[in-house]
Formats: sequence, structure tokens, C-alpha cells
Amino acid sequence: MKILVVEPLAEEGLELLRRHHEVDERLGLPREEILAILPGYDALVVRSQVKADAEMIAAGTRLVVIGRAGVGVDNVDLEAATRAGITVVNAPTGNTVAAAELSIALLFALARKVAAADASMRRGEWKRSQFTGIELRGKTLGIVGLGKIGQAIAARARAMQMTVIASDPFVTPEQAATLGVELVSFDEVVARADAITVHVPKTKATTGLLNAAAFERMKPGVMLLNVARGGIIDEADLAAALRSGRVAGAGIDVYTAEPPTGNPLLDAPNTVLTPHLGASTEEAQIAVAEEVAEQILDVLDGRPARYAVNAPLLTPETAKAIAPYLPLAETMGQFAAQMVPTAPRTLTIEIAGEPAAYDASPLVAAVLRGLLEATTEERVNLINAGTLAKARGITVVERKTPDAGAFSSLLTVTAEAEGGSSTVAGTVAGGESRLVRLGAHAMDLAPAAHMLITSHRDRPGTVGRVGAILGQADVNISSMTLARSAPRAEAFMVLALDDAPPAAVIEALRADDAMLDVWSVTLGDRR
Repeated sequence: MKILVVEPLAEEGLELLRRHHEVDERLGLPREEILAILPGYDALVVRSQVKADAEMIAAGTRLVVIGRAGVGVDNVDLEAATRAGITVVNAPTGNTVAAAELSIALLFALARKVAAADASMRRGEWKRSQFTGIELRGKTLGIVGLGKIGQAIAARARAMQMTVIASDPFVTPEQAATLGVELVSFDEVVARADAITVHVPKTKATTGLLNAAAFERMKPGVMLLNVARGGIIDEADLAAALRSGRVAGAGIDVYTAEPPTGNPLLDAPNTVLTPHLGASTEEAQIAVAEEVAEQILDVLDGRPARYAVNAPLLTPETAKAIAPYLPLAETMGQFAAQMVPTAPRTLTIEIAGEPAAYDASPLVAAVLRGLLEATTEERVNLINAGTLAKARGITVVERKTPDAGAFSSLLTVTAEAEGGSSTVAGTVAGGESRLVRLGAHAMDLAPAAHMLITSHRDRPGTVGRVGAILGQADVNISSMTLARSAPRAEAFMVLALDDAPPAAVIEALRADDAMLDVWSVTLGDRR
């Protein structure tokens, strides 16, 4: 088969491809030329500059696989690729050591004021007293996101005799303990750490995660690192905190816009800024090239790729039968992620009625996608869903039965975690997803983008107080479902809201003596 490489790839990866197929390395081609020659190739290899958008994918009429030599796939139209039956693969582990080592390098540079001292020397100065630093031994490093890179940093920090704490909603305390890491909440990382490094995907939830409000809760003199994604740390707020001295220093490798023209960090004090060098080592370039090449060969030979980032096409029969249930399955995974107090350890997925007659793996993958979407940069699909769940210590149990009771189909998801469990059941009626059970309570409602769920004692005035608290915060209720186990016993209420309730509203509701528990659930795309 023929493979077109349009951006630089380490020779080791090219040689691996050449052993099996014909490889054309055509670097620096104008877009028009790529579009013109692409119909003659079975595989396309890109890095970050060439945009494999819908137009380019449509031109690649023979394409079987697109390989992205790196982690992010923002420059590849995944929906268009999936529709065209093209598998997209990336290389998410090849730069792990490189990114971890750069994070540690930035941390040392901040602690010992290396950049400022170097600049002073080049000005002909000799001002030793101005560059007194701190030792990292004995300090506490906070890691936000304990994935592959976070784990690699933890190992290096422990070797430096640092105390390591971390927050990650999908890592169990036992898993963290095996790494010598104390698993804590994000708020505790913010409050306790002498240095904080972020290693989470950029999503709606993580954009601006470290901002002025977070800086105020940090130790004075904290150091911040970002070798993950630009925008996770609010750059304007960070620049202000550096100028005020609230934050002692920042090591930044990634930016909201790249190149970071006009970025407020460019003239902020006490910074070490690098031009997105996280994967820029000779070894990482080789590892990335080999990782993407191996997967391209797998796909071309008809084998599943280890890190495919889009779901393969289903058979026409299965696609027609399962497709209506995929949005429901993803919604229920999102529910499961937000209704349990800690990371789920067991996820039981029960498929009843009509969809039980077909391959249920797409439904399981959709549930896991909803569960994991806000905590991983990898797209969860048929190929990697089980691997990603296993890596996070989640046991997935799948059950199928033709009997759906009063429904033609029923999907039930139970998440079990330390400290509690949650069950949600749903069906599809008239082509629309409906939630028909939460816990032991039957109901019938359409999922909404923002939902507030309360478990409370069935007392007069409780529902009114909830409405009043929301009203005072200008949060509008669009619909309500109320259920109870018995008069004056436990009641359960689900409110669909026009906007997400502020944290202060949740705190006020939890302070009500009738409340047993309160959940704020956000559905839809949370990235």
C-alpha cells in the first residue's frame, strides 16, 4: 500500500513503514498539491500543521488510516474521518518522559532562578544575593491529573525527596498509594502545595481551572507549571499574581494562542517561558514516530490499533439498531460520573430489550465515553474503552437480557464507588432519550443540559425553599420531577435548569436541614 508523509517524521518511524509498504515523504507541500495527490494513497501521516479537515478527507478516496504523530488531534476532523471509514491514530505515550522531564526542568529553573541569573550575567552583573533560591527537598508538589505524565513526574519528584499529592477523580487512593502519592481533592492540592503542575486535558471544566480565586487559596510563594494545554491556567490572572508576588514563579510551555503574541505572560516577572517544547527531545520524536508507525501498519493489515481515537464503522445492521441508543448511553455515563462521591470502581451496564440482540460494545463504549470524557485526552471508542477503564481501576460488567419489562428497550447503568453507588436507567421513546429511573425512584423526563437533583426529607416547604434559593440566584427551573418513598419519608427531586447552579447555591441547599444529598449534573459536551 502507499503511505503519504507530509510532515517531518523521525527516520526510525519511516524505516518501519518502508519495510512493509511504499512510503512517499513529501514535506512542505502546499495544501492544493496534497489534495491533488491524496487520492493515490492508503495512509496519511501528519503532525500539527497540516489540517486533515473534511475537504482533505473527502479527497483521500483510498485512505484507510490517518496517523497523527503526536497527542492532540485538533487538526484532524474526526467526524469526517469516521463517516469515511478512516481510522485515526495518534501517539499519546511517546512524549511522556519528555514532558515529565521538561516539567521538572522548569521547576528547578524557578526554584533556583536560573533564567534571571543567566540574564543578569549576560548583562555583565554579579549579583549573587539577588538570586537566592529554595531547595525542593521537603517541599510539597501538587499534581493535577495523575495520568501517564503525572505519574512520571511523581516518580521523579519522590526521588528528589519531595512530598507528592495529587487530584484525579478517576484514580483510586490505592492506585495513587502504589506510586507513593497521596490522593486528595483539587481544593486540597491548591491549599497545601508549594508547587503545582497541571496535566489534564483542556475541557470546559478545566479551562481557567487555576485562576485568581484559586491563587488566593494557595500558599504565598507558590510556583506553577503548565506543560499540558494552554488556557488551563488563566494567563491574565497569573500575570497579575506574578506581579503582586502572590505567585512566586511560573514555568509555562503552552499558551492559549500559539505563538503567544501579546500574551500577558511575556512581560510578567519571575517566569520561565518555553515555546511548546514538551515533546521536543530526540528520544520522544523517535518514540512518537515508532508508535504512530506501528499503528498505521496494524490498521493497514486489518488489525485494531492500540490508540485509535475514533470509533470504527459498525455493520449496517448493527449501526441501524444501536445508533438511537448511543446518545442515551453517553448521557448515562455522564450521570454515573457525577452522581458518585469518588472514582467508580465497578460499572455495571445492563442492556435489555431490543438492543440486547446486537453487539453491545458500542453502547458500553458510549457509556465509558460519557464517564471518562472530562478526565482523558483520548477519545473513548470501541478499541480503547476497555483499556482506559482498566487503567483507571474500573471493572466493567456487561449484562444483556431480552426482557425490558414494560419498555421495549432499557439501559441501566450502576456505578459503585467507595462511599456510595448510583443507578440510572433510561430508554428511547419516539427517537428521544428518556430517563425512567434514578436510584429506586421511577420517573419520566428528558435529560437537560443542567440538572439539579436532591434527596431530602419529605417535609412541607422544602420544595418551596429550593425554588426560593434558585430564584434568588436568578437560576430558572424549566421542569421538575418529584418522587417519594412514602409520605413524610425520603423524597427525590430532579430539576431541569436553564443554567448551571453556582457553587453558593449548592452550599445553601446542602445547609438546609431537610437535605440528605444534592447533586449538580451537567450533560452534553463538557470539554
